[in-house]
Amino acid sequence: MKQSQNDPVIDEIREVRHRISARFDHDPARLVAYYMELQKQYQDRLIETEKTAERTDQSAASQGTLLQQ
Repeated sequence: MKQSQNDPVIDEIREVRHRISARFDHDPARLVAYYMELQKQYQDRLIETEKTAERTDQSAASQGTLLQQ
């Protein structure tokens, strides 16, 4: 992807994300686990949108199907 201009805010976000990834040796599974734990920890700060509610409902329905088998 070709970037026409550097954006200092985007550059800073990328640097922070890279440092967080490096803490977990750039292991996607460990990184996702970290973010999932943060999501649980700060659940009261998250806003549920219509789209996330649909995904939650679909996920619960599919888990219920798996549990019944």
